Amino acid sequence: MEAVTVPESSPSPMSLQQPKTPPPEASPKPYTSTKKSFVASLMEAATLRSPSFKEDSYFVSQLKSSEKKALQELKNRLADSHNGSSENECSMWGIPLLGTGDERADVILLKFLRARDFRVLDSFNMLEKCLAWRKEFGADGIVEEDLGFKELEGVVAYMQGYDREGHPVCYNAYGVFRDKDMYERIFGDDEKLKKFLRWRVQVLERGINLLHFKPGGVNSIIQVTDLKDMPKRELRVASNQILSLFQDNYPEMVARKIFINVPWYFSMLYSMFSPFLTQRTKSKFVISKEGNVAETLYKFVRPEDIPVQYGGLSRPSDLNHGPPKPASEFTVKGGEKVNIQIEGIEAGATITWDIVVGGWDLEYSAEFVPNAEGSYTIAVEKPRKISPSEEAIRNSFTSKEAGKLVLSVDNSSSRRRKVAAYRYIVRKSSLV
Repeated sequence: MEAVTVPESSPSPMSLQQPKTPPPEASPKPYTSTKKSFVASLMEAATLRSPSFKEDSYFVSQLKSSEKKALQELKNRLADSHNGSSENECSMWGIPLLGTGDERADVILLKFLRARDFRVLDSFNMLEKCLAWRKEFGADGIVEEDLGFKELEGVVAYMQGYDREGHPVCYNAYGVFRDKDMYERIFGDDEKLKKFLRWRVQVLERGINLLHFKPGGVNSIIQVTDLKDMPKRELRVASNQILSLFQDNYPEMVARKIFINVPWYFSMLYSMFSPFLTQRTKSKFVISKEGNVAETLYKFVRPEDIPVQYGGLSRPSDLNHGPPKPASEFTVKGGEKVNIQIEGIEAGATITWDIVVGGWDLEYSAEFVPNAEGSYTIAVEKPRKISPSEEAIRNSFTSKEAGKLVLSVDNSSSRRRKVAAYRYIVRKSSLV
C-alpha cells in the first residue's frame, strides 16, 4: 500500500472554470506512460515514432537567408498589390499587414510562407485569396454574431482551457449527429449546412483571438477531435468543406491534432498512410484509441482544464467562476492501493474535493478520521466500484471535530497503470 499524505494548506476559494491566462509554468509535469503492449504500440506507431512537434518561434533573426529573402519578397508583392489601400483593407485579426516593422504581421506572413514551403508566388496567391474570402465571408466580425447554435455550444466544437505550453485547446465531437433528428436540424439542406460552417468558423476565430501573434509567443491552437460514434458517411460533405476552409484560410494555426477514441481501423489506416506524410505533418498528430483518452490528454493538458467526459476535472457548470483551482496529479500502478490523506481539517470546517482516475475500473472510498482518540472513523463515501465511463467525483463534508480526510483508490484487481488527479478546498466555519 502506498500512502500519499497531503497537508491541508490555506487555499484560495475554489472556482472551476477555464483560465483566461495559461496555467503557471511551475505546474506538475505531465505523466509519461510506461511500456505499451505490442498491439497498442503497433496501432500508435506512426505517432510514437515521430518527433515531438516544436512550434516555430517566428523570430526573423532565426530564419535562413533564403527565408528572410522570401519574407521580404512577399511583403513587396503585397505592398504593390495593395498600393493605395487602407490598413483595414489589408489586415487580418486586426493586424495591418502593410505596416513596416510590425512583428505581428511577420508572424502571419510567415504562416502563409511555411504553408507553401516558402514559395513566394504560391504564398502570395494563398494570402490574396484568404483576404478576399475574409472580406466576403465577414470573418472579422463573426465572433460577435448570434448564429443560434446554443445546443451545439460546449458539445460539438468549443474552446476550453489551455495545454501545458499555453496553447488554447479546441475540442470537437460529432457523435451527437448519429441522431437523425439532430442531423436533419443542422445539415438538412444547403442553407443549414452553410450556417453550420459559419458557426464552425466562429468557434475557430474565438480560439485565434487568444493567440499572441508574437515571435516566441503562443501562435497556434491545439485541436482535440473525438471520433467516438462519429457518423462518417453522413458528415463527409460537411467535413470536407470544413477541412477545405481551414486549410485555405488558416495556415499553420494548429500546433497539434489529437484524435481520441480512435477505432482500431483508423489507427491501422493511419499507420499505412503515414509514410507518405511529411515528418512535420506527422509530428503534429497524436492518435489515441478508446480507453487511453485520459492517459493521452494528461501528457498535453492539465487535468483541471480537461472536460470531465475525457477524464478531467472541468465541468460545464464551472465556466463562469474564474480560473480553475490547479489539481495535483498522481499515478495508480497496477495491483496498488493509494491513500490520499488531507490533514489539518479543523472542527466545523467544510472540505470540498474533486477526484478522478483515468478509465477508473477500480474501487473508491472516502472517510474522515478524527484526531481525538476514541472517536469513530466516519465513512463519507462507502467503498464502491467505479465504472470506466464514470466522470470525476465531487463531494463535500463538514467535520464536527478536527481530523483528516482519506481518499482511497484501490487498483488491486488490475494490472494497468492509470493517471489520476485530485484537488480540494477547505472552508473554515464562519462561527469560529
